[in-house]
Amino acid sequence: MTLTLAHFLVLGAILFALGVFGMFWNRRNLIILLMCMELMLLAVNMNFVAFSAWSGDVAGQVFVFFILTVAAAEAAIGLAILVLLFRNLNTINVDELDQLKG
Repeated sequence: MTLTLAHFLVLGAILFALGVFGMFWNRRNLIILLMCMELMLLAVNMNFVAFSAWSGDVAGQVFVFFILTVAAAEAAIGLAILVLLFRNLNTINVDELDQLKG
């Protein structure tokens, strides 16, 4: 059995749907929200790689490297903000973070 483009697209759609479902299902824990966002980004990256391999062009794979770089920076900044929030408020519950003033 060979894997076709449709197999990768279905898997990417399932991963993206799991990420969206996780965002709406668990709106309390900030770490899980960040993990769901990363899952959605990785599903999109997998679709880029699948289309790139299917068309024979490396542009999609190069674009994935840029997305992964931005995702890594986003995760580092998000976790740094999370650590600061936990130090100041002693919680990572999203419902209790409405006390922030900006």
